[in-house]
Amino acid sequence: MLIYIAGSGAMGCRFGYQLSKTNHEVILLDNWADHIKAVNEQGLRVTGDIEETVQIPMMLPSQATRQADLIILFTKAMQLTTMLSDIQSLIGSDTKVLCLLNGLGHQEVISQYVPLKNILMGVTVWTAGLPEPGHVNLKGVGTVNLQSIDPAEKEAGQAVAQVLNEAGLNATYDEDVVPSIWRKACVNGSMNSTCALVDCTIGQFFASQEGKDLVKAIIHEFVIVAKAEGVVLNEDEMVQYVMDTSIKAAHHYPSMHQDLVQNKRLTEIDYLNGAVNQMGQKHGIDTPVCRTITQLIHAKESLFQNK
Repeated sequence: MLIYIAGSGAMGCRFGYQLSKTNHEVILLDNWADHIKAVNEQGLRVTGDIEETVQIPMMLPSQATRQADLIILFTKAMQLTTMLSDIQSLIGSDTKVLCLLNGLGHQEVISQYVPLKNILMGVTVWTAGLPEPGHVNLKGVGTVNLQSIDPAEKEAGQAVAQVLNEAGLNATYDEDVVPSIWRKACVNGSMNSTCALVDCTIGQFFASQEGKDLVKAIIHEFVIVAKAEGVVLNEDEMVQYVMDTSIKAAHHYPSMHQDLVQNKRLTEIDYLNGAVNQMGQKHGIDTPVCRTITQLIHAKESLFQNK
């Protein structure tokens, strides 16, 4: 099987690295020139729980020419349309496309480029870091849940899960993966945006009662909008899960903090809190907290965009 990782940042490199240990052929795709150069010239350096350097081909999406058996999407949400456009020639009539992006609303975008029967939606709680070009840091374990959007393609979806399991990625074929996608979006929407705005670790933000109260208000808006979208989330369980996660990840700066504060990059806010606000408007549900947080993140983005 020929597998492309479309978007080979930290998480893309994790999946690409682990899949490269199987009998499948793996090619990394990305648009970061320094990263591509480092991987091709020196190999992908892996540190953390494992210490080794591996040779994996990496290139620009426009440089790939062979049609894929499987494409795993790991690009940033706001780069999804560009990536799908760039890899259109790699998508054949039987190419399966698995989306593991953070956030909400990606299926609608992907369906403009990929036949519904070939789309798989999923969610992962694996983590990874990218300290520098060509260097990925891997610690801990995680899982993947995925589902074929077309029920008739269940067997093909199970086959993709099996490929991931060959790489030790702990994949499960889920009969209804959408609630899991919403749960992760809720976690990110309550942790990533708040820590990016306050410029702190997860533990620092959750140390105050004001921080916890704001998180609960965010979760409430996710839950009521999810219900309007036909997705049931238990609010009490969601609050408890986020609070427990904040303890486990207390010393962690979430990805939006890394993007906005540390690297002065645009964020995925429109696919988290912003998506909830937009969906809320569609259903006549007011989401003032998610709307305000989205506005504040965009205001902070504009500080470095205008420099």
